[in-house]
Amino acid sequence: MSLTSQSISTLRKQLTSGEIQPGDILDSLAGAIDATNGDIGAYLSYDLEAAKQEASSADLSLPLGGIPIAIKDNINVKGQPCTCGSKFLAGAYTAPYDATVISRLRKAGAIPFGRANMDEFAMGSTTENSALATTVNPHDPTRAPGGSSGGSAAAVASHTAIAALGSDTGGSIRQPASHCGVVGLKPSYGRVSRYGLVAFASSLDQIGPITQNVEDAALMLNAICGYDTSDSTSLQQEVPDFTQGLDHGVAGMKLGLPREYFGEGIDPAVRELVDKAIAGLESAGAELVEISLPHTAYNVATYYIIAPAEASSNLSRFDGVRYGNRVEKPDDILELYRLSREQGFGPEVKRRIILGTYVLSSGYYDAYYNRAQKVRTLIRQDFQNAYQTVDAILSPVAPSVAPLLGADKDNPLQQYLADIYTLSANLAGICGISVPCGRVATETGTTLPVGLQILGPHMGEQTILQVARATELMD
Repeated sequence: MSLTSQSISTLRKQLTSGEIQPGDILDSLAGAIDATNGDIGAYLSYDLEAAKQEASSADLSLPLGGIPIAIKDNINVKGQPCTCGSKFLAGAYTAPYDATVISRLRKAGAIPFGRANMDEFAMGSTTENSALATTVNPHDPTRAPGGSSGGSAAAVASHTAIAALGSDTGGSIRQPASHCGVVGLKPSYGRVSRYGLVAFASSLDQIGPITQNVEDAALMLNAICGYDTSDSTSLQQEVPDFTQGLDHGVAGMKLGLPREYFGEGIDPAVRELVDKAIAGLESAGAELVEISLPHTAYNVATYYIIAPAEASSNLSRFDGVRYGNRVEKPDDILELYRLSREQGFGPEVKRRIILGTYVLSSGYYDAYYNRAQKVRTLIRQDFQNAYQTVDAILSPVAPSVAPLLGADKDNPLQQYLADIYTLSANLAGICGISVPCGRVATETGTTLPVGLQILGPHMGEQTILQVARATELMD
């Protein structure tokens, strides 16, 4: 078996026994990337020589000692480009510092390696909005890998990364993990520092791991969690060892099934696999409880007011003066702003900036933004009420398998609606994980992965990892 197809825990055993060296893993990765990245497009850039230099002095006694990690291209790694998948920053910005998650990965012995493709500024759910490259699904090159962390998920699924970091603002870790057949975990809001993550929507963004299995996700979470004085939203919360209790099973757990998540609109083949996984958890001793999340119908509308509003504010810093793209010889300062943004941003980013600016404008702020914030409170209360009676909530990650490339190119609303099962976790600030639960055969002879979503209460990562591990063991 290739080194690149093995899990972190397996590689760690081989490293600590002296059977292999960190450089061997990098050599194996280099071969895999040379062979497949031209077709899959998971990486925007990578620097193997720099990684090998780090590997030569890796401390193998540390939890992630000698393990290379792919990084989504909106997380700052000192000395590496950070393009956010945008022409605005491509070739014009090199990160001058490490994000806190990168510092913590290094402290745990990991080697940040390679910049993974993404939708521009994390706005999209297929990675087709990247202005720099096309990424395809490793299981079917005619289909999208999901997004916005599509490069990270495709890299792990194609065994060109051992593990990766992504960011999740409305499902951008869980949905591509589901479409690519890997594990993706969105931590609770405040669990992981976002210092050094290029902000999309500050009240929704979270950084999390994308891995080959649940144990690796727990190992990665151990490394990146914890209070950070550089992020005012970081919580002073005890960080447990997330690998403990993984194999305790689900016997005695109460798992909620929201009736609003199992209505019309789910592909029957996806529904069959999700139902099968749920039945397996029941057979393993969990009690299934039907619950209601009554404000689910407002998830998409609420999200697509709040997220663009925050994006329009966060992206105002990209004006041609301080970062990235800058037009030559403008007539005046206003033309500098206008043309730099017009040439630098892609159509989806412009669409969301316009929408966000509109809902924040005088006369519409109360009608849209304030009202959306009130509905967000109701959505959060729905989950708080549910967790009074259940330990975790089960649902599909997405209503269908990975879409064909270009299928919704001219219909962004259809893409927005496909986020309906994942957006609520970000609005409520809770944690969630996608774990593979089977494959669906397509007309072209390929098989596409399907993920089961497990949602836990705020700071309930240990519970969802435990349920995910039980699901994984049913395969």
